[in-house]
Amino acid sequence: MTTDVLIVGAGPTGLMLANQLGRRGVRAVIIDRHQGPAEQTRAMAVHARTLEIFAQLGVAERAVSLGRRGTGANMWIGGRRVTRIPLQEMGQGLSPYPYVLMLGQDDTERLLGARLRDWGLDVRWNTELVAFEQHATGVTATIRTADGATETVTAAYVAGCDGSRSSVRELNGIGFPGEPYEHTFFVADTVATGAMVPDELNVFLWRDGFTLLFPMAGVNRWRVIGILPEALRGQPGVTFDAVIPSLRREGGEQLTFASCDWFSTYRIHHRCTERFRDRRCFLLGDAAHVHSPMGGQGMNTGLQDAYNLAWKLALVVGGRADDALLDTYEAERMPVAHRLLETTDRAFRFVVSNSWLAGIVRTRIAARAAAFAMRHARVRRTAFLTLSQIGIRYAASPLSRALDGLPATAPQPGARFPWLQVALTPGGPRRDLFEALDDTRFSLIVVGQPAPSAGELGLGDLLQVHTIPGDGDDAATLAAAGVPAPSFYLLRPDGHVGLAGTGVDVAAVRRWFADARVHDAAEPAMPMLAAAIAPAHG
Repeated sequence: MTTDVLIVGAGPTGLMLANQLGRRGVRAVIIDRHQGPAEQTRAMAVHARTLEIFAQLGVAERAVSLGRRGTGANMWIGGRRVTRIPLQEMGQGLSPYPYVLMLGQDDTERLLGARLRDWGLDVRWNTELVAFEQHATGVTATIRTADGATETVTAAYVAGCDGSRSSVRELNGIGFPGEPYEHTFFVADTVATGAMVPDELNVFLWRDGFTLLFPMAGVNRWRVIGILPEALRGQPGVTFDAVIPSLRREGGEQLTFASCDWFSTYRIHHRCTERFRDRRCFLLGDAAHVHSPMGGQGMNTGLQDAYNLAWKLALVVGGRADDALLDTYEAERMPVAHRLLETTDRAFRFVVSNSWLAGIVRTRIAARAAAFAMRHARVRRTAFLTLSQIGIRYAASPLSRALDGLPATAPQPGARFPWLQVALTPGGPRRDLFEALDDTRFSLIVVGQPAPSAGELGLGDLLQVHTIPGDGDDAATLAAAGVPAPSFYLLRPDGHVGLAGTGVDVAAVRRWFADARVHDAAEPAMPMLAAAIAPAHG
């Protein structure tokens, strides 16, 4: 069997990578050692940036219909609500999805799995990676099926999306430093009633920890996540009924549970792999980094790993970029993982700390401080940019470059270009810019000046050009987003700014592509590999 990319692991990260490759014409084989998709999973939050990616994939509308929009987060102490954090108000104007979508990871997997079949791809379940050898022109992998038989797969690249016990990582001998947190946690899918605010996240803070209640699809359905009471830790066969008394003690006597469909206990780790790339192998998602559930960042981070890598792999496999482009995956995503680990670890250790001081701060200070901070527009904006992941920047990436004259207040290279509703022709109707962008290509956004033709840039169908006249009502829209007129922005397929400046500089655009080793015509840089994988394209 030959293919372009062997994807090991069919969780959200692996499915996202397979979809992004499939829609770009890259063939993939996806294997997973489990019997089928997960029936119950802990991840619940789908953030704005993920929904923007889902929109490009054509599944955002379905995702929103399946989930619940979390427009706010309510903080409770001693059964009394002390503050509400207005998520929708915080994100208004920053994204077409100014909320947190409460959607289970199991539903996310089913959604992405169904889309996968549109590209002629499917998951091979009950199949595990047992060995592989890397060569100069590819990888030879041995996989084992449910009946114990083995097969050989020849692939240009291997993507390890196989979780915290990643076989791809272990077979490459890559370290995974970190440690578990000391507490035991529980998760339960319940039917419950109480003082909780419907359709919003409810956070109950108490002296010894916290409990989170996420709204789920259906009537009075809530996913409950919290710290297992100390008296129950280490006991075999703990049930949800044993946890209910502590939940009612902290959440109020009106909190009543009619049923529990699923209950599980688990430990949480915080780890980050030593490398995200080893020659022709890549690590993504939980195979590369695991961390606390603070902010619901885990699944979303894995999905962005896949989105970052996919367009680069597609260009390289298609012969339109050199292999060196793939080094930018680690250069960009590893710092994101490190920052996430640092911030979530600090916050999580505070939230679960057993110290008397931390308990006092949790129950008497934290909620009130949050309420005070949310009164300030700049704080609300920064909080949403961080939580939603639309504020992630690759400023230090070799793919990020600014020309002289770009104001410091303007969107900077490495940042996701802002969401705008503007006219794309003089006197034309206002359009959603994100809907106009094609994320399988680069985009040149030219503001308030004539735009060069795609032919002048010499990049063929790799690049599309959009002009924003920047007059009339659009002038205020651009000013609010910090976009100067005149200016130009070269956007990568993932929507992040690669090159930015004021007056359009065609030579600078060409240099950017040359330095990134991206070119118009497909060049068989590795003819032996091209010949080897040709059967995968039929």
